[in-house]
Amino acid sequence: MIGNYRVIVTDDVQNDLDNFVYYLLVEKLNEQAAKALLDDYDASIDRLSEVAGSLKHLEDPELSEYRKLRLTKHDYYFLYRVVGNNAIVDRMFHDLQDLDKAMKA
Repeated sequence: MIGNYRVIVTDDVQNDLDNFVYYLLVEKLNEQAAKALLDDYDASIDRLSEVAGSLKHLEDPELSEYRKLRLTKHDYYFLYRVVGNNAIVDRMFHDLQDLDKAMKA
């Protein structure tokens, strides 16, 4: 734990990340992009441990327990919840994905 919050990454987030990296490696044949995404992911997890409680909740009433943290260098973001001193990251999305469809299905 680097900051004030213990960051807990769910299996869904690991699957999301694996799918994004797979796409970059296999579909786009871009190892450099995959490594850059992994580095940004790690840095963003560290940043989340510092700022988790300071970011606002989503405005959608059905998703209001969640907050969003954008990765610094890529068009991805985490959806997470704060429970006590834990920041629980439930999903990772690309900006082009439909959040409502994915979370409300």
